[in-house]
Parts: sequence; C-alpha cells; structure tokens
Amino acid sequence: MASALVKVPARARRGEIIEITAMIAHPMETGFRTGENGQILARNIVQFFVCRYDGVDVFRAEFFPAVTANPYVAFTTIANRTGTLEFRWIDDRGAEVLERAAIIVE
Repeated sequence: MASALVKVPARARRGEIIEITAMIAHPMETGFRTGENGQILARNIVQFFVCRYDGVDVFRAEFFPAVTANPYVAFTTIANRTGTLEFRWIDDRGAEVLERAAIIVE
C-alpha cells in the first residue's frame, strides 16, 4: 500500500510530555476525479489512523476526502513507561500499514 515514517524520542524522563510525528506516503484518491477513460476513479484514502502506547490508544484520527496526499500528524503524549508505540493506518480498500517504535523511559 504505502510507506510510513514515524518519529518518537528514543529516551524520555518519566512524566515528560513527548512529541510524536507520523506520516504515510499514500496517493489519497478522493473519488471525485475522472481517469483517462472518463470514468470516475475509485475512492481510496487513508480512512483511519491510530497510535497505541503499550496497547493503550493515545491518538486516533479519521480522515476524509479533503485531506492531502501523504497525511502528516503530530501530537503529544506523556512518557510514563518504557515500551512500544504502534502506529496503524487503514485505507478504503482495507490495506493496513503498521509501524512500531520503542521508547525508553527513565
């Protein structure tokens, strides 16, 4: 489907607010354009994004046709324990991209 980039601090202090960024390379076809043959191109956008920190949702987003190609999100959370952040994108066709990043909390 697509490739994704995530940025998570490698280390943080317990209780520190950390910034997380995530971007996915996806063409985001809106379903409103016509192709070379005059037919409407089927809609295929990233519908859903979720970030989980050790199994707990810390950020969710639902996207709509007006969002740009290669959507980028930035958000914060509190570093409360060493663990893994899991990032999941799902598009209209059901394709999923999953990325993981570790963080050490001291």
